[in-house]
Amino acid sequence: MSASRSELLVAAAPAARPVRLIDPAGVKALAGRLAAWASANSFTGKAGQLMIVPGDDGAPESALFGTGEAFDPMTARALSARLPEGDWRLEGAGRGDLACQAALAFALGGYLFDRYKARPERGRARLVAPEDLDLAETLNIAAAAALAREMVDTPAADMGPHQLETIAREIAEASGAVLTVTTGDALLEENYPAVHAVGRAAAPHRAPRVIEIGWNLDQTDRPLVALVGKGVVFDTGGLDLKPAAGMRNMKKDMGGAAHALALGRLIMQANLPIRLVVLVAAVENAVSGDAFRPGDILNSRKGLTIEIGNTDAEGRLILADVLTRAGEHEPDLTLDFATLTGAARIALGPELPPLYTDDEALAEGLLAAGRAVGDPLWRMPLWAGYRASLDSEIADVRNDSAAWAQAGSVTAALFLQKFAPASGSWAHMDVFAWNPRARPGWPEGGECQALRACYGYLRERFG
Repeated sequence: MSASRSELLVAAAPAARPVRLIDPAGVKALAGRLAAWASANSFTGKAGQLMIVPGDDGAPESALFGTGEAFDPMTARALSARLPEGDWRLEGAGRGDLACQAALAFALGGYLFDRYKARPERGRARLVAPEDLDLAETLNIAAAAALAREMVDTPAADMGPHQLETIAREIAEASGAVLTVTTGDALLEENYPAVHAVGRAAAPHRAPRVIEIGWNLDQTDRPLVALVGKGVVFDTGGLDLKPAAGMRNMKKDMGGAAHALALGRLIMQANLPIRLVVLVAAVENAVSGDAFRPGDILNSRKGLTIEIGNTDAEGRLILADVLTRAGEHEPDLTLDFATLTGAARIALGPELPPLYTDDEALAEGLLAAGRAVGDPLWRMPLWAGYRASLDSEIADVRNDSAAWAQAGSVTAALFLQKFAPASGSWAHMDVFAWNPRARPGWPEGGECQALRACYGYLRERFG
């Protein structure tokens, strides 16, 4: 990246120029030279509209940023990409949440993935932190989002199971947490048969593994939170091979693992008063003579047998084993993240991740947290009527639901529910982890979804 989060937000800058947040009514109230300039530039205060105001020497003196009728702080993501180089400060957001959220949005909008492509040298805009902002925490949140996005953006050749393990190790070491990794055929010895089956076809140096981070586990008076992530570093679809268009962006199929690891790091940096377990199943769903097959019956850590109807429904298989492992810790709360189904995108599109849980209080808490921080979720039903679509004649469950049920995201969540911990509450988020359209502040590529909502909920509930 061309700028770190700490370079995008600064505590103070005496010469910072103002960015005035203004609605349509405020534009109509402008007078004199500023009103004439707004008219000449067709500036109406529409949400996301930016107008640079020059000084007498022609250099930028200030800026107006349209809020529309109601200011959505996340529109400020565009400012870090569109403002000219130099220091800026917000005016008109007031004190408190709106200004602080806009500052975080500015930092989120400054993300740039430049590992493989040289970018023209140019200075970056910086924003002076609002008075009420917890700058250190805001930078940690922005860095967590950037970590998840960088992991998703990195091609599978450079983001395999070993690289996921390396990142997890760095996160654990930074917070004094304990890391345990079970790799290759040891997965069979340690009873992770579904993870092994999905990942065994990959090259030896990309062997499947289960990565577990444990933090504060000796603090038994504290509640235990488990984070679980799907880490399919590349998904060919297995023997039920995906078409080329469906395979193109499957480097992002480890997005759930990226979110779980980034959220885990953020929790440990904040030193929330909890015990934490982060579990990632890291595999490549490859094609070889040893690949698992349609019609196979897999064992699972829970003891349930799974009939394979489609090898492209592999994410739920590896999650079955690590969700079962999470349950062995008897967590008070389990959150899992997975780029699980295309059906979720058909239902809600790329920007709105579905949330599944049977806990009403947890659902409302997560939805409220998402609204508060501009990181939306939409609750979908764990519809009991579709459970029969997972029935198999020759195994305990099948991994591809019967066609009559149709609701693929719902039936995938119902499959996971069979393996979710019996203790505490469980929520599943079917994230897309990708921004399919480029615009200022939202570059095409890896996107962080539900992480800030979950962190806000955890701070509110346990902080």
